[in-house]
Amino acid sequence: MQTEEKVCHEWYMEYKIHKNRPGLLGDVASMLGMLNINIITINGVHDSTRGMLLSTDDNDKIEVLRNMLLKVNNITINKFRPPTLLDRLAVRHGRYIERDSEDKKTFRFIRDELGILVDFMAEIFKKEGNQLIGIRGMPRVGKTESMIAASVSANKRWTFLSSTLLRQTVRNSLAVDEMSSDHVYLIDGIVSTMRSTERHHSLLREMMNFPATKVIEHPDIFVRESEYELSDFHYIIELRHHPEEEITYELINRGLTDFDVT
Repeated sequence: MQTEEKVCHEWYMEYKIHKNRPGLLGDVASMLGMLNINIITINGVHDSTRGMLLSTDDNDKIEVLRNMLLKVNNITINKFRPPTLLDRLAVRHGRYIERDSEDKKTFRFIRDELGILVDFMAEIFKKEGNQLIGIRGMPRVGKTESMIAASVSANKRWTFLSSTLLRQTVRNSLAVDEMSSDHVYLIDGIVSTMRSTERHHSLLREMMNFPATKVIEHPDIFVRESEYELSDFHYIIELRHHPEEEITYELINRGLTDFDVT
């Protein structure tokens, strides 16, 4: 008679350390060991805050662990939940991604954080379905390079529908093997709406409904010059050279000839 194989579940636990006394981590690890809960990953995720990815085949043990840790001096449990994408990245990189306090789908990065940005986008690219991602940023900050690197990391093929990376690219059609949900389609929102032809617009409308990931640089211009809305986007990414940099399109409003959109 075959025994039923138990399914392992992952949990994210995060706690604030008030006094990092010797042996504190050992005490927490001992509790996990007694309950046969495995530590997958552990890292500091903020000042005096530690995050852990845990695995167990019995979710009742998680509630037992939670109650035990509430009795431990010097720590406060902040989070105890099935891990989100942001939880996994926080443990992997040792910090949380900055998120807009009002618009929860907007995430902010600076150029020094290209590694975590690529990792973040790669995890999004791995998801199935019709995803629309916008990326804002001034010229030469690393937008296009990040999109390509994330596609490679996610084991996805990438295809430019429009771009100015090497020279202006405007596609009017795609080959049969380029129409696949395993592709990530990269679109320059300025080129596609202000520098292209009706044939390109027709292809763009077709691909916007295609069940695959699309990444649009300069989403604000794309929305301004097309029938789409910012609410159509699932994620908005902002990439700056430094935290105080303003992302502006003043030169575009005066004329495209003076603005390098790469």
